[in-house]
Amino acid sequence: MSLRRQFELPLADQEFLRLYGLPWETVIEGSQWVLVHDFPTHTGYNRERASIAIRIETGYPLAALDMVYVFPALARLDGKPIPQTSAVQQLDGKSWQRWSRHRTAENPWRPGEDCLEHHIFLIEDWFTREFNR
Repeated sequence: MSLRRQFELPLADQEFLRLYGLPWETVIEGSQWVLVHDFPTHTGYNRERASIAIRIETGYPLAALDMVYVFPALARLDGKPIPQTSAVQQLDGKSWQRWSRHRTAENPWRPGEDCLEHHIFLIEDWFTREFNR
């Protein structure tokens, strides 16, 4: 797989992704996106791994990262619906499942502290917490 680098992330984000060890790309398609491939989901989904896309908002890292997009779409093996995942984002010639998950007043984006690393750890938590609701 040829990994695209269509824009530069902050050096700390690049180093995190290198250490995280999964294949990743930066693509520009309407917005700037980071795609992380072979991302582990959680036991109980129809896929053990998927690709995730994170939109890099204008003004990042001061501007918050929000939500995650998944390809191929995830479903629970027990057939229970996953709330707020019915919207689809066209990206890179594919239909990505949008997980509408947001930070809360109790867990706000902290400009100058939060970064792509924190958002990816939050995504890991979202995938796990789906089975704890």
